[in-house]
Parts: sequence; C-alpha cells; structure tokens
Amino acid sequence: MDVWLPSALLVGVFCLLAVVDAKIKEGECDVCISMVERISATLTDEDRKSQGDVEKKIRKFCKTALNSKDNRFCYYIGGTADAATGTLGDVAKPLIYFTPADKVCEKLQKKDSQICELKYEKQIDLDSVDLKKLKVKDLKKILNDWGETCRACSEKTDFIDRINELRPKHAPKKEL
Repeated sequence: MDVWLPSALLVGVFCLLAVVDAKIKEGECDVCISMVERISATLTDEDRKSQGDVEKKIRKFCKTALNSKDNRFCYYIGGTADAATGTLGDVAKPLIYFTPADKVCEKLQKKDSQICELKYEKQIDLDSVDLKKLKVKDLKKILNDWGETCRACSEKTDFIDRINELRPKHAPKKEL
C-alpha cells in the first residue's frame, strides 16, 4: 500500500506537466498564428511603445477582417465591438516585445482553447482536381466562393457544367 501512493502521485505529476507544457503542433492554431503575424506586421516601433496603442491597432485591424475565421479570432480576443470577453492585453503585451506569433498563441491557448480550434478551410485547386470526384457540397462551395449560384441545378452534372461555364471568368488556366 505504501509503494503505490508515491507511484500514483508521480504519475499524476507527470500527467499534469504534460498538460501544462502543451506546445503548439504543426498545423494547429493556423488562424491564430496567421492573424498575430499579420497584426504584428502592421505595427510600427512607435505603436509598440504602449499597450494601449497596440490594442487600438488590433481593434482597427479586426475591423478589416473579412474572412469568417479571422473575424471569429478577433471576437475571441476581444477585438470586435460585439465581443463578450477581452483578452486583448494578452495579445498586445507580447507584441510590444516582438514575441513570436507561435508563443503568443501558445499563451492564448492556455487561457482559451477555442482560439486554436479555428482552422482555415482547404482551398480547392481546380487545375489538379477532377470535378466529377468532388461532392456536391464542394461544388456548391466553389460556386459560392465565386459569388455565383446555380438555380436550376438538381444533379451533380448540372453543378459541374455551371462551374466549367464560369471557370474562364473566375479561374482562368495559368500558362507556363
């Protein structure tokens, strides 16, 4: 009985350390890292002198975030007007000291795990993909990304025909 207690405590401590020392893996936190890098690129040395100036710049940057994932990230950190909570200081302060984006996101992940759950949607390369093998959902997404619709489409072939019809306008073939 006396041998098991220290062993159980040791295992518990190692498990706790593994959770606390959570590093960002490759492909994780793409939205966060991208946004922090883009925000950091807009900051001048003059902006980095005070946390308030950096927070203003982040809010200004978040007003221009059109992508739904970027906008959601801004909402999570408190950069949008409708944000319920704000961890803007947790982003602004490390940016003053030129902290790398992955380290900023690592700290944000510890406070709010939702930030690293955001992922960009994969873009479909029309030159290399066979449209007949795509799902109707993906075909609709292509049309939606182009701002087009297919009102009379009821079958997959109708969507493929519509995409091929609009392809020269939205995705012209690249010549070598």
